[in-house]
Amino acid sequence: MTALAAVLLTGCGPKQAASAPLPGPAATAAALRRASATGRVPDYTFEVAHVWPHDREAFTEGLIYMKGVLFESTGLNGASTLRRVDLTTGRVLQETRLDPRYFGEGMTILGNRIYQLTWRSHTGFVYDADTFAVRRTFSYDGEGWGLTTDGEALIMSDGTNRLRFLDPETFRVRRTVAVLAGGVPVEAINELEYVKGEIYANIWQTPLVIRIDPATGRLLGTIDFSGLLAPSDYGPNTDVLNGIAYDAAGDRLFVTGKNWPKLFEVRLRPRSR
Repeated sequence: MTALAAVLLTGCGPKQAASAPLPGPAATAAALRRASATGRVPDYTFEVAHVWPHDREAFTEGLIYMKGVLFESTGLNGASTLRRVDLTTGRVLQETRLDPRYFGEGMTILGNRIYQLTWRSHTGFVYDADTFAVRRTFSYDGEGWGLTTDGEALIMSDGTNRLRFLDPETFRVRRTVAVLAGGVPVEAINELEYVKGEIYANIWQTPLVIRIDPATGRLLGTIDFSGLLAPSDYGPNTDVLNGIAYDAAGDRLFVTGKNWPKLFEVRLRPRSR
């Protein structure tokens, strides 16, 4: 394990007050690495194509690239926001703040609506994508973690190994899929992004991102982002990897983390053995 991987696996995240990792993320990381080592699941590494500035004060929970800009959801009670951000400068172009009782979580865009989850309030918000005006709210059982869309359904994670596919109008659960690695439930699925027919998902408290078949939940690959953020870039509040965005027009993948000063444009490549 690299030094950064150790930091990420033991770093305190928003859903945990203690400094030690929960059994779920640790067990999941071990199962994923076993699956990759045995060749059952393709394993990918990365190269950095470009580095962009990122607000070190942004506790990133959701990230989207659309229409030439980033949309970002940030967390923490009293600091949760929905933002429109300039990619090249990291400057916040537009922002709305959530009521302090809400802890902002995953976010996605479908049509001209932005959908944003909250952690334990069982409440989601639907915004106008242009004005950020709240159009409606919705409710759901359990916790809200990550959110993406396949263009038809909202796809939601809740910290377990199950993904929910929600109707974007009624918010009823259309179906669920379970994600397993070698028979072991892949717990702590967090931030989500829909990329070329796959779901990319960050595993909370780890430097790992998994690629999921949305039809079956089958693992299509693992990506290890250990070493992405250099130790010299760490500050007192630097937290775990979280935040995946995809530029479909430019075929660009972006990743960042909570309170990271940088956002990385990365290219994936199969790990040589």
